[in-house]
Amino acid sequence: MRREAAGPLDYLARWPLRLWIGLVALFLYAPLVTLMLFSFNESKRNIVWTGFTFDWYFKAFRNAGLLEAFTNSLAIAAIATAISVVLGALVAVACWRFRFPLKPAFEGVLALPIVVPEICMGVAMLVFFARVMPWPAGLPWPFNLGAIIIAHVSFCFPFVAVIVRARLASFNRELEEAAKDLGASEWRAFIDVLVPHMRPALVAGALLAFTLSLDDFVITFFTAGPDTVTFPVKVYSMVRFSVTPEVNAASTVLILLTVALTAVGLRLQGRDIARSRGI
Repeated sequence: MRREAAGPLDYLARWPLRLWIGLVALFLYAPLVTLMLFSFNESKRNIVWTGFTFDWYFKAFRNAGLLEAFTNSLAIAAIATAISVVLGALVAVACWRFRFPLKPAFEGVLALPIVVPEICMGVAMLVFFARVMPWPAGLPWPFNLGAIIIAHVSFCFPFVAVIVRARLASFNRELEEAAKDLGASEWRAFIDVLVPHMRPALVAGALLAFTLSLDDFVITFFTAGPDTVTFPVKVYSMVRFSVTPEVNAASTVLILLTVALTAVGLRLQGRDIARSRGI
């Protein structure tokens, strides 16, 4: 009797694939779990476990410089994400809907921040803000973060544009035409028909842009002024001397924040998909 070929989902029932997935997950997440566990280590030396304590979290939250850097990173990520979502969505709609001269070249240039190494982007931003458009110093918060925000938007919004463009490929243009036939204006059809279809992609793009901006170090290191410190740069300056449980505690807070935002985004995406299917 001839044995039927396994389907795509049947492979997950085989132990070699399960073992391979388990090893990959262990390789990816074991360092993060180790970091989070040693954030509760009573000893200053990460390689020796001496006891359980929350003191490093209290010390991290009492560190004024660390809190300032964390606040700067959250503000930069929030503002850069908002701008990137709007700009990326508009660029995606323009590339999806319109034909214009040199469109392939424009789409290729749009993808450059995604494929160009970060060190090159950082050096380019350094030259730009040093020679072309120097950012004024001594501005009040959050205007003193303007150079970093511009740099983050430049490499975040292409990711949003790519995600939204992929979502628009499944849009039925007849829905928009039907809305216009029923009396909706161009703007009303865009808001009531096209934007709800793009919403899952907008949420995914916003989460990706926020994570990229919050975790960025290289470009921020080149564009940050002497009086502006972000969380990754601050952690790097602390790690240069020694990796203490205080650094682990601060990194754990950042990981938990990223996971929580991802969970909220996935929850919102699930609701949008269920609503679109009438569930």
